[in-house]
Amino acid sequence: MKKGIHPENYRLVAFKDMSNEDVFITKSTVNTKETIMHEGVEYPVYKLEISRTSHPFYTGKSKLIDTAGRIDKFKTKYAKFDKK
Repeated sequence: MKKGIHPENYRLVAFKDMSNEDVFITKSTVNTKETIMHEGVEYPVYKLEISRTSHPFYTGKSKLIDTAGRIDKFKTKYAKFDKK
């Protein structure tokens, strides 16, 4: 391997899923400014919107999304441009 091309600042980082508050620890070089206490140890924390514990593909559960309200809002907004 070539020397000097790989990052040297690998450290343990806590990744926190904000949708279900799940925390998992892994080595990373991600820049963080916040820390979190997890099982009595303080780690730098990186917040995620979705992870393996909340993604529908991995959980097998799908979330209901209100698209009907969005579609109705779109139709009323652009009804004046109707070419009938």
